[in-house]
Amino acid sequence: MSFLEISGMSKHYGEGDNRTEVLHDVNLKVEEGEFIAIVGYSGSGKTTLISTLAGLVTPDSGGVLFRGKHVTGPGPERGLVFQSYSLMPWLTVEGNISLAVDAVHKSKSRAERSSITQTYIEMVGLSHAKDRRPAELSGGMRQRVSVARALAMQPEVLLMDEPLSALDALTRAKLQDEFAEISQKEKKTIILITNDVDEAILLADRVIALTPAPNATLGQEFKVNLTRPRDRAEINSDQEFIRLRGEITQYLMEMGTERGKNTEREINLPDIIPISRREKIPAAYKRAAQTVRDNRYLELSQVKKVYPTPKGPLTVVDGFDLKMNKGEFITLIGHSGCGKSTVLSMVSGLNSISEGGIILDGTHIEGAGPDRAVVFQAPSLLPWLTAYENVCLGVDKVYPDADKSERRDVVEYYLSKVGLADSMDKLAGDLSNGMKQRVGIARAFSLSPKLLLLDEPFGMLDSLTRWELQDVLMDVWKRTRVTAICVTHDVDEAILLADRVVMMSNGPNAKIGNIMEVNLPRPRSRKALLEHPDYYAYREELLEFLDAYEGGANPTRQQLEGITRKRQERVARQSQPSKRTEFIPAGRAS
Repeated sequence: MSFLEISGMSKHYGEGDNRTEVLHDVNLKVEEGEFIAIVGYSGSGKTTLISTLAGLVTPDSGGVLFRGKHVTGPGPERGLVFQSYSLMPWLTVEGNISLAVDAVHKSKSRAERSSITQTYIEMVGLSHAKDRRPAELSGGMRQRVSVARALAMQPEVLLMDEPLSALDALTRAKLQDEFAEISQKEKKTIILITNDVDEAILLADRVIALTPAPNATLGQEFKVNLTRPRDRAEINSDQEFIRLRGEITQYLMEMGTERGKNTEREINLPDIIPISRREKIPAAYKRAAQTVRDNRYLELSQVKKVYPTPKGPLTVVDGFDLKMNKGEFITLIGHSGCGKSTVLSMVSGLNSISEGGIILDGTHIEGAGPDRAVVFQAPSLLPWLTAYENVCLGVDKVYPDADKSERRDVVEYYLSKVGLADSMDKLAGDLSNGMKQRVGIARAFSLSPKLLLLDEPFGMLDSLTRWELQDVLMDVWKRTRVTAICVTHDVDEAILLADRVVMMSNGPNAKIGNIMEVNLPRPRSRKALLEHPDYYAYREELLEFLDAYEGGANPTRQQLEGITRKRQERVARQSQPSKRTEFIPAGRAS
């Protein structure tokens, strides 16, 4: 008899024309002490599955057995951690955890209950913050409280529904390591719902895919034969990890492809020229589209940003110095608060420069303009307009000399390229977050900017949707080769997109800590990178760079050079001329 078993479980919502088949014939056996990770796309029924295990949702058919007995409702033997923290805002950290302990462990003495509360506060590293209220905590600290509260109930099974997906990538990585340590200490049976393949492999004994809805069911299962503890940087040299990660990723990408693609109508872009902020008369449109230079196309020279504060001036960025050639794609990566977005906002002209200068195509940047298109983390669409109308707003202003049909073709071309050919007439307010961000990407490219700036454009999306949009971005960029800078927390995204990855030191007084040239062939896709022998060497360098700056550390130049040298030596060792692909970069700075 299995410790926990799902047998022939199906679930739908609504009736008639509104009926949605969510789960169909789900079967799973879990042994005591196992750590299972279930991965799948948003909307595939993951939360319905975990809610059924928790007894919060009743299935239409089949059911859940725990120690041979049917689950008919929630119980203290099954602890649950949601994506949202669900904390009592008027209670302290200690108060929130005590509330659960007192409810579940009524038979224990006050001293015993207090001891349980303190044990789990200490386990999640919140002893220093036990008297703080949720409003005084960061997102990562709030999620620690949720985990401590669930563990303090001392359940036999811990159910976690995407507990880290609302956090930035670096906070998420830190908590993943803590979860791994806690799971080994507690020896709990754990079922984790996640959209992050790395998270699943780092934590689980088995990884199981959930097929897309409707009628989602459990698909292929992957056994994780990796020794514990699993170090996220060192594991990149483990051939079993590389094989397993590639297999899972490929399987999920194939599932995503099968969900269907929007049909596209063939559109040949008209030969029209965008307006430049430096040119004011129609006769100059064509001249404005031509660039003055290709080398040193964008120059940031000793750029500094200082903010006034009640305690005096705060220097966020200090001496940022970078040169880019036309057509180059650069990604900025670093810990939260290192000034990545500040640099981007100064290049866009949305934030003033305290010292230094920025020159784009021979002209000083002194304010915002249509020659620089920005894609933010939030799409910033007008919800009462359609996807088409949101893109058209910019196109109408940037191409005033084009006729209506030419402007329509520009809008439809880019909406079709981002997979929205069938959704361009839908209101922006009715679109999913992923679809909204596709509109934002289409809008940016449709302006034919000299410089594309992306500020964590996929940061609000789940990992699997991010994969799709990263490939969409690469596909559209391949046609335009627009010079681009992207701020990201995501190591894989940084490598996929960039010719060079600019790694920033910790703030305040942040500057460039290191620059990694990515000599991987273009055009790129996630699938192609996973198959390239050097990909994991680049990945290891970025992870070790971020680890060197963890917790506000300030590594020496020798340490940083050692990290780079390690990657170079690894690439040299595994280099085989018969398997190497010639790489011609889009641009290189002098």
